[in-house]
Amino acid sequence: MTNKFDDIAPLYDHEVEQAIQEILVDPGFQHAVRYIMPDINWDDFSAEMSSYKTKEEFQTKMIYPVVRALGMKASPSFKLDKWETIDRSVEHLFLSNHRDIVLDAGLLNILRVEKGFKTTEIAIGDNLLIHPWIDKLVRLNKSFIVRRGLSLKERLIASKHMSEYIHYAINTKKESIWIAQREGRAKNSDDRTQDSLLKMLALYPEDKSFIESLKEMNLIPLSISYEYDPTDYLKAKEFQQKRDDPDFKKTQRDDLLNMEIGILGYKGNVIFRFGKCINPELDKITEPDKRLQPQLAAQIIDKEIHSNYEIYPCNYIAHDLYNKERRFSDKYTDSQEDEFKAYLDKQIKKIDLDYIDYDFVWEKMLEMYSNTLKNHLEATKG
Repeated sequence: MTNKFDDIAPLYDHEVEQAIQEILVDPGFQHAVRYIMPDINWDDFSAEMSSYKTKEEFQTKMIYPVVRALGMKASPSFKLDKWETIDRSVEHLFLSNHRDIVLDAGLLNILRVEKGFKTTEIAIGDNLLIHPWIDKLVRLNKSFIVRRGLSLKERLIASKHMSEYIHYAINTKKESIWIAQREGRAKNSDDRTQDSLLKMLALYPEDKSFIESLKEMNLIPLSISYEYDPTDYLKAKEFQQKRDDPDFKKTQRDDLLNMEIGILGYKGNVIFRFGKCINPELDKITEPDKRLQPQLAAQIIDKEIHSNYEIYPCNYIAHDLYNKERRFSDKYTDSQEDEFKAYLDKQIKKIDLDYIDYDFVWEKMLEMYSNTLKNHLEATKG
């Protein structure tokens, strides 16, 4: 049985057993598992993996406990907020800001399961599928593949294909979907939805307007708030590298390190807060110029994401330090300020460059933590 979406879609359940056997014999997968779980008994692990017959079994028996354990190690608390407002009679496209390459969707899905929802399908860029076993593993975990690095003509074909698949998944397969609001993470935490992403989502059906097509997906903005970003120093390092060498490009090794630190590093408290379905707001768009409609839709989404951020003491501290003021001094204590400064200092010491421009990377890290509050204030003002 073939389907026109086989090239990008998650695996079918009848493909699960073979995919698991292929993954288990891959040395790269074996190394990754032993790295994350050093005390593992490989024979027992293989036998357990080999017993799974469906994606749901794989997710609930393998992914759920592993991601939950990783979450508990990296965070004192992680929770869903405003989930009660979700209409369970329809499926949704959850469009969120992007903080962590792996755990944004991973933590969201274990929290959804705990509230009695199904897991979502997950959009993942093929630039992260560095090894064949990663490709198989993410498809086992209900991920579908976003093709990157294409020519203009190829990109249009791939975008139409992707749009049709997302509509098919939500309306025919009855699967909700998680997708990040932009390609790659906002390095300075200034989260903005890409117009081009919304245009891609609305390429299908071809006989519907941009607004009508978006409404078909029951889009709900989702705000992800990590108290601390374990990859903050890697982002600051990259800012300096790009400043010092305009042609600097990250390597695959850099991507893997970002994934590894993101998964294992300390995040503090984590909150996933759902906004409201934007369909009523989309109905208010009366702009006749179709070229401007994606920008207006992006503004609706961004306002919802920004207003639903959780603001932590470190965001208030960073905002005051970055702007050289004491505007929010009632939101934190002197000891919290000292702890945050010590945290930034400790993170900067992890940067492995021959020359670290301390003042520059310090400012960049303050900017990351203050932008969250800056956008929140803008979105919630009268």
